Amino acid sequence: MDTAPVGNVTGPDEYAGLVRAAAGGDPEAMERLLVRAQASAYRFSVMVCGRTDETEDVMQEALVSTYRHASAIRDPEAFKAWLYRTVRNACLLNRRKRVAEPTHMVSLDDDGPFHDQAVVEPQAHAQSPEEALDEAARREHLRRALLRLPGPQREVIVLRDLEGLSTREVADVVGISEDNVKQRLHRGRVALRAVLEDVA
Repeated sequence: MDTAPVGNVTGPDEYAGLVRAAAGGDPEAMERLLVRAQASAYRFSVMVCGRTDETEDVMQEALVSTYRHASAIRDPEAFKAWLYRTVRNACLLNRRKRVAEPTHMVSLDDDGPFHDQAVVEPQAHAQSPEEALDEAARREHLRRALLRLPGPQREVIVLRDLEGLSTREVADVVGISEDNVKQRLHRGRVALRAVLEDVA
């Protein structure tokens, strides 16, 4: 079965340029960087954290870290991976604080606690209402399918295929080898395509 990427929904990566400009003292670049970081942090935390009551806190933590550390980032090209690692670590930290709750991500038997949560997606161009509805339906269909995958597979698919990180960057964010990323990605894509066909 074809295991090609399921599609990137994030558009061109402008992070490096924004980080450089923000580090140089450009307030408009910092504002744009924070807006982009907020959207990315929200998408990732909704899909990976598995708790809507944690999403806002995790997103705010990522934004505060971005604001505080943007000027100190030595490699602007690595910002995107740094942002997702910050979000992931905040998710894990919040989970560890909840000692009475299970440590797994979202149950595979339901749609998760954020069933009605809408994922914020930046629009690259103006759309007709019909196009917007079709795109929203496709995103919701994909989101529901992703939530049926095991957390580790879902995580690498979101980072690699939806957020556009390289295999090396995903390995850095998740803390596993590139070979393990490729294995999880392959298995996850196969499983995701099966789920998409099942729920189509």
